[in-house]
Amino acid sequence: MEREPMRIREGYLVKKGSMFNTWKPMWVVLLDDGIEFYKRKADNSPKGMIPLKGSSINSPCQDFGKRMFVFKLTAAKQQDHFFQAAYLEERDAWVRDIKKAISCIDGGQRFARKSTRKSIRLPETINLSALYLSMKDPEKGIKELKLEKDKKVFNHCFTGASVIDWLVSSNSIRNRKEGLMLASSLLSEGYLQPAGDTSKAAAEGLSDTPFLDLSDAYYYFPDSGFFCEGNSSDDDVVLKEEFRGIVVKQGCLLKQGHRRKNWKVRKFVLRDDPAYLHYYDPAGGEEPLGAIHLRGSVVSAVEDMPDSKKYDVDNILFEIITANEIHYYLQAASSAERTEWIRAIQAVSRTGK
Repeated sequence: MEREPMRIREGYLVKKGSMFNTWKPMWVVLLDDGIEFYKRKADNSPKGMIPLKGSSINSPCQDFGKRMFVFKLTAAKQQDHFFQAAYLEERDAWVRDIKKAISCIDGGQRFARKSTRKSIRLPETINLSALYLSMKDPEKGIKELKLEKDKKVFNHCFTGASVIDWLVSSNSIRNRKEGLMLASSLLSEGYLQPAGDTSKAAAEGLSDTPFLDLSDAYYYFPDSGFFCEGNSSDDDVVLKEEFRGIVVKQGCLLKQGHRRKNWKVRKFVLRDDPAYLHYYDPAGGEEPLGAIHLRGSVVSAVEDMPDSKKYDVDNILFEIITANEIHYYLQAASSAERTEWIRAIQAVSRTGK
C-alpha cells in the first residue's frame, strides 16, 4: 500500500505568479516529497504542486529588491518558484525544512525531526503529543499570560518555571530535574517555543540546558496567538468599545490610499475578535474610516514601491494582502515597529475570528 506523504510544515506565504510579476497569498503545504499550494486554506485541491526530487533552494534570494525574506525553489525541470515569508525567522524555518526534505529524498531516507529521546533518555511510554494537548487544556493546562520584560510585552506566553510547576502538579514527572529533561524534549520537538533573549540563548546552546526553569525565561505554544510588542508611549485612550475582542496593538502608521495613492497618517487599532485592523482619523473621531479584514490574510515587509518615491516615503513599508486579494501598503516609524506590527497582524490573521 502506498503511504500518505508526511506533512512537515504549512502556512500562508506570498507566491510569485509563474507568468506575470504578481504576488498572491497562498496556503503552502510542505510534504516530504513536494510542495503543494492552495488559493485558500479550506480548499480541497491544490492550485499546483512542486516535486522536491532534484530540486534546489536559494536563500536569501535577492532577485526582487523590493521584497524581503524571499526564497527561491528551483525544480528539477529548472523552473523557478519564488515565495516570500512575513519575517526572517519564518523564512529560515521554511528553508531549513525544505533543505532537509530534499536531502532526505537524495539520501533515500524518510524525513524525521531530530529526536532528543536518546540524548536525554526519555522513557518510551511518554507521549509528547498527548502531553502537549494536556498542557494546552483551557481549564487544567498552563495559563497563557501577558508578561513584561526589558521594555517589551510578551502576549500569550508563560514562564519556564510555570511549565515545570505544571509538570510536577500533573504528576507527569517526579521532580524538577526530570521536569527540566521533559521540557527540553518538548522544546526540541517544537511543542514549545522560546520567547525573549534569555530563553532563546539557552535554546541555541548558550546555557547548560536548552530549557530554563526560571521565572524570567519565557515560552509559548507555537499555534497560540503569541506576539511581542515594545512598550508604547502612545497614551491615547482606546476608542469607544463598539467591537468585541481584545485590542492587541494600536498606534499611528502611514497608509497609502487606493485611489490617489497618496499617504496619510492614520491611527490603527488591531483587535482579535473579529479579526480586523480598523483605522481612524488621528485628530479624533469615534467612527473608523475603514477596516482591513485580516482572517486568512498575508502580511510581509516590502522594501520599496513604484509610487512611494513620489510621496517621500521612507522604506519601512509592509503590505497586507487580504483573503480576497486586496493590497494595503502601510509604513511604520522604525524597522523594529514594522516587525512588531507584522507579527501582531500575522498572529491575529491566523487565530482571530
